[in-house]
Amino acid sequence: MEIPLNAPVECTDGVCGSSKYVLVNPVKEEVTHVVVKETSSKTEYIVPLELISQTVAGTIQIRCSKKELEQKDQFVQTSFIPEQVQHYGGNPGYGRGTFFYFPYVQPDKTTEYHTMEEKQVPPGEVAMFRGTKVEASDGYIGRVDEFVVDPKNCNITHLVMREGHFLKKRDVIIPLSAIGHSHDDSVFLKLNKKQVEALPTFPVKRRWL
Repeated sequence: MEIPLNAPVECTDGVCGSSKYVLVNPVKEEVTHVVVKETSSKTEYIVPLELISQTVAGTIQIRCSKKELEQKDQFVQTSFIPEQVQHYGGNPGYGRGTFFYFPYVQPDKTTEYHTMEEKQVPPGEVAMFRGTKVEASDGYIGRVDEFVVDPKNCNITHLVMREGHFLKKRDVIIPLSAIGHSHDDSVFLKLNKKQVEALPTFPVKRRWL
């Protein structure tokens, strides 16, 4: 079963969005979820891998309706952080700074909010999307193209790195266990460039390109 990224996703009642990320567990070497960006609201939902029925002609089919998709956990959660701000009023003739206003003015404390968005990645897991930068221990080597998964046990068989790397645009198989960590939309490997170059290649059928 192929899991293409930036590919259409079909619910049981029609096209509902597109695949944006996969969540993987490097220790267990398995994909756990696919993040689906819903078409109308642009909200991203976390869909367990077991809900994927198949991939046909580059389209991912999932076993839930559009309404059921909207009940899934959101991938990006927005927090509103309160912050107390003091506003000063009064006769401006007493000075320019707040120091000179006392005791002639009174502070008006109001609460303002700023937003913070955070991706909801389970502890110990890594979020990757098509185009995620891949860094070896000694520098940049390419970008993630797709993943191939064994549907029987959800274990990843390949992390496929394709365009833009130093290996003459070969499709390179990278074991998921070689991933050390991720940061700022980049994946960092435990391997150096020479070790990556020694990895096998893999012919991938890309019907959706």
